[in-house]
Amino acid sequence: MTTWAALSVPDAAFETRLRSVLRSKVEFIELIGEDLVAAGGKRTRPLITYLSAQLLGAAPEGPAWPHVVDLGVCVELLHSASLLHDDLIDDADTRRGHEAAFRRFGNVVSVMSGDFMLSRLLILLAGMPGGPALTRAFGETASVICEGEVLQFQVAAYQEYAMTHYLDVIHGKTAALTELAARSPALLFSATSEQQAALATFGREYGLAFQMQDDLLDLAGDEAVIGKPVGGDLREGKATLPLLYLLDGPYGAQVRAVLERRAAQPDDVMTVRDLALETGAFDRTRQEIRRRAALAVQALAVFPMSEARAELERLATREIERAR
Repeated sequence: MTTWAALSVPDAAFETRLRSVLRSKVEFIELIGEDLVAAGGKRTRPLITYLSAQLLGAAPEGPAWPHVVDLGVCVELLHSASLLHDDLIDDADTRRGHEAAFRRFGNVVSVMSGDFMLSRLLILLAGMPGGPALTRAFGETASVICEGEVLQFQVAAYQEYAMTHYLDVIHGKTAALTELAARSPALLFSATSEQQAALATFGREYGLAFQMQDDLLDLAGDEAVIGKPVGGDLREGKATLPLLYLLDGPYGAQVRAVLERRAAQPDDVMTVRDLALETGAFDRTRQEIRRRAALAVQALAVFPMSEARAELERLATREIERAR
């Protein structure tokens, strides 16, 4: 078995490649690209791509590895483009501790820079083995991301609170991209359909567990820990998993009223939070997070044990631990 040190993860070389792909003769686009590189972040999505590629036998010293790096860059560019658009839609002030791009440069520059990132990733995909299949997969994922974002607003506007809508929304917000990050190396290397399906399942279930955990923390978390006021989703009329469980229970009418008025009364958030504690809605949510994360781990059983598989499993297991 290899060791962690032998596994390649997004590092300085990844950041250098990301910076080179974002080069532009237009200063404002260049500055937004530089902000993306400088802001860093966990690079979880390209990490999944790197680990999935190594799970399939790709070696960092092998001739195909530059394509893996570029694939990780493409995943990060799609993620970053969606964040640029999301910040504008959400009227956000900051992103990763820095002023949001549209606040600094204006709406047009922010949107066009996001589109620039999408064009760059298309250029990279065109030069890869399996380019048509990869381009299709990235295009399909981009459309799912857009649909998830719009559906979230539609549900709040029509007050159509349903589990199917919630799962579609969080798939679009998070799981579609983690699914793509895990599955795309299988397309790059023409892996078997069983391997492709396993990696897609891993990415999807991991992403769902991750977003459910974030949604749980938005209502159940400690403000000092999560770094923002609790109840943000409730104030936006978003029915996350704990709220859906409450809507199905004896306090459903009361919680629906709070959602419909978007927690406009001073005690609304704490009232719903107390009801979630009392009825076990938080515990049910934690159980579902653990179930989804376990499904992600189980999906990898089609692969022989390796350090790459172990690291992917650890990502999912971390969500199980966070849900305790």
